[in-house]
Amino acid sequence: MPSISTKGRNMPPSPIRKLVPFAEAAKKRGVHVIHLNIGQPDIATPEVALDAMHKLDRKVIEYSHSAGFESYRKGLAEYYAQHGITVTHEEIIVTTGGSEALLFGMMACFEPGDEIIIPEPYYANYNSFAMAAGVKVVPVRCSISDGFALPPIAAFEALITPRTKGILICNPGNPTGYLYSRKELETLRDIVKAHDLYLFADEVYREFCYDGATPVSAMTLEGIEQNTILVDSVSKRYSMCGARVGAFITHNKELLGAVLKFAQARLSPPTFGQIASEAALRTPQSYFHAVIDEYKQRRDILVDGLNTIPGVTCPKPKGAFYCVAELPIDDSDAFCQWLLESFSHEGHTVMMAPATGFYADPATGRKQVRLAYVLEQEQLRLAVSCLRLALEQYPGTVRKPVQAASASR
Repeated sequence: MPSISTKGRNMPPSPIRKLVPFAEAAKKRGVHVIHLNIGQPDIATPEVALDAMHKLDRKVIEYSHSAGFESYRKGLAEYYAQHGITVTHEEIIVTTGGSEALLFGMMACFEPGDEIIIPEPYYANYNSFAMAAGVKVVPVRCSISDGFALPPIAAFEALITPRTKGILICNPGNPTGYLYSRKELETLRDIVKAHDLYLFADEVYREFCYDGATPVSAMTLEGIEQNTILVDSVSKRYSMCGARVGAFITHNKELLGAVLKFAQARLSPPTFGQIASEAALRTPQSYFHAVIDEYKQRRDILVDGLNTIPGVTCPKPKGAFYCVAELPIDDSDAFCQWLLESFSHEGHTVMMAPATGFYADPATGRKQVRLAYVLEQEQLRLAVSCLRLALEQYPGTVRKPVQAASASR
């Protein structure tokens, strides 16, 4: 039998979906699974996007330009201008989700063996993109004790080697919901400038900030215009995860040219997704006001509820729709599996993502889980009740291998 490549063997499974077989088995037993493991909102997609698909009148579903339809890129440039980000449509390459933007960017910016520093815990698939590009992830530790704030500049400086070529941040953050301040971003700017690094800024949750907080885009940092890469997506902004449309944005023309060659090799981003995404640019601001208010209420129900459970610690996020909680357990993988295999409360149980997959060293997240508050409020209240009882009843660690499935945010 032919062998699997080293890269194929080492590709990490998704901590977000690896417990899917256990959730499916629970459902077959008649248990209602409350899915807090994945960032799939139940928020309705904007009507303008759905109408564009319903009223589509085309004889041929053709390729777009490899960089995306020009009309959509021009619309994106106008959208960014409204958020204080000055770019032209020629500085935007439309991608198949933000995932492809990250992968293309890493392949264009780094040589195999180069290093990229990422504050952890971080979105688990960053590991997968880096491995596919032959890049080594170097984590810089953030602590739950201070809400996952950016570590001091000395922590970054201690990790920089001759192979360090970039820093990657997610702002607001997945999985923590932490929102970087301008001061923190300026600290990163100074490191990037001093060592001539690339700065990747994953800003797909820009719209979702709470308690009066305002997001600061890395594209507005002065002095590193040629170093900065903005990664974006329509998935969360418009609750259009299945559209698979993202964007790679930079002022660096040489880098744009390199990424465009990768884009040409995959021909074009999805035509249907671009049609819906271009229409979604007309979404009224009232939609976002309502969605942000709903997410804030959901956040408060889940996070405040978790913090009333003895032994649980959960910082309150300023953005996105995730939180990381530390539980009074010794193995989050075993606990999350036990919830699906052995626990139910009045026919309900909870599915969460073990935080082990959001750290370079899984042991660091052994007592933590990530939860996504993307379900209606009553489901979140029920989830808190289930977790309260589950932690009282949990008999301890039972280690079993888990199966892997495809990944998502």
